[in-house]
Amino acid sequence: QLQLVESGGGWVQPGGSLRLSCSASGRSLDGYAIGWFRQAPGNERKRVSCFNSNDGSTYYADSVKGRFTISRDNAKNMVYLQMNSLKPEDTGVYYCHAWSRYWGQGTQVTVSS
Repeated sequence: QLQLVESGGGWVQPGGSLRLSCSASGRSLDGYAIGWFRQAPGNERKRVSCFNSNDGSTYYADSVKGRFTISRDNAKNMVYLQMNSLKPEDTGVYYCHAWSRYWGQGTQVTVSS
């Protein structure tokens, strides 16, 4: 079994930055497509950014392109999401997900003044 634990969320003012971390245990993340989803209050969970397992290419939702950067450290079994120029609409619970069935518990990100 693969366990995922997110950290790094918090409150930040608009324009600020946060770095989310996803720590994996139980097995290696090598070979997994892995990424980040966001769920805003009253909305469905949506994909924000991810690595494609086949070629390592990255995906970013249009709303975060140029502001967010996903990275991974296979040696540490970690995935990160650097979030810059944060906006109030980035508020939500951020989940780490390894396809197709592993989810973390989520970390809250709140962007407000």
